[in-house]
Amino acid sequence: MSALTLYHNPRCSTSRQALALLRERGIEPLIVEYLKTPPDRATLKSLVATSGLPVREFLRSKEVPYQVLNLGRADMSEDQLIDAVMAHPVLLQRPIAVNDKGVRIGRPPERVLELV
Repeated sequence: MSALTLYHNPRCSTSRQALALLRERGIEPLIVEYLKTPPDRATLKSLVATSGLPVREFLRSKEVPYQVLNLGRADMSEDQLIDAVMAHPVLLQRPIAVNDKGVRIGRPPERVLELV
């Protein structure tokens, strides 16, 4: 199995739970604290494409920038939503687990185990 990368926010209980589940199984992922080191545009687009989910699934709709930028509008393009995440990394859903098996958004946290 390839190494697992976890886009993680240590202040988020769901993200901490996902990390704990991995560690309980002896998996120490490469941790990317995405608020300190956000993925670049190409990486984010790759995560979305590999997941098979629309970019909207990667957004946290309860964050202030989501409301202020009115990102819930149906006419927002995928590129506009990615632009918003690039400008406001706090919008990125967490945690996100990635390896050669795919990409999973860890909501609920157990979803990351699908890549193990």
